[in-house]
Amino acid sequence: MAISAVLLAYKEEENLRVLLPKIRKMLDSLPEDYEIIVVDTEKPLDGTAKVCAENGARYVNQRYPRFGGAFRTGIEEAKYDKFLIMDSDGSHNPKYIRSIYKKFMTRADIVIGSRYTRGGKTNDARSSIVMSKILNTVFRIVLGVRAKDISTDFRMYDTAQLKKVRLTCLNYDVLQEVILRMKQNNPRLVIKEVPISFDKRMFGESKRQLIPFIVGYAKTMFRFIGIRIEYAVSKGKNKNAKA
Repeated sequence: MAISAVLLAYKEEENLRVLLPKIRKMLDSLPEDYEIIVVDTEKPLDGTAKVCAENGARYVNQRYPRFGGAFRTGIEEAKYDKFLIMDSDGSHNPKYIRSIYKKFMTRADIVIGSRYTRGGKTNDARSSIVMSKILNTVFRIVLGVRAKDISTDFRMYDTAQLKKVRLTCLNYDVLQEVILRMKQNNPRLVIKEVPISFDKRMFGESKRQLIPFIVGYAKTMFRFIGIRIEYAVSKGKNKNAKA
């Protein structure tokens, strides 16, 4: 029983220098062994590798393109039964690791550090909050889940289930795709949330571009609807065949 803590990095040297010691301190306080994995860009763009070496984190370069590819690389690299992932820009405070872990131990398959469940909050810009809430409402319906915040990647997963899914999304929509795929594999999938405060990044600039972000999610929404319909039809045929 142990934890694989994964951070996806894109020129986050300054942030990781602050975050990694805090993450290690929190993981040290839990009753399990752990590893810390930092997934950097395909080719190094800063001193992230050095910071990892100084803080006992395993440094790897992503093998597939973009955010979705970095996430897939992290999944492949994880050795332990619990998979913790969080932003490497400082927006996810390591102090919440303990509450996410405790909730996971109450027989959850996924635990989300949530901005929108009771007690959670976000310090993001008002326009981003409005867009995020609209996105979450739409995708809750599309995916058929009750979780209030499914666009954040401060999460803990059951690693065995996570490794069984085939992810194809390249961008941040992989965060919704992974829930959809895991739910198809496990119809009784248990998703729980704990409240967090989402902070502004410490150093550097955001990598998200608003217009491509919105357009990408619109395309993904219709794609997911198609996937759910195809899955329902396939499931119906299998039931008829058994009958």
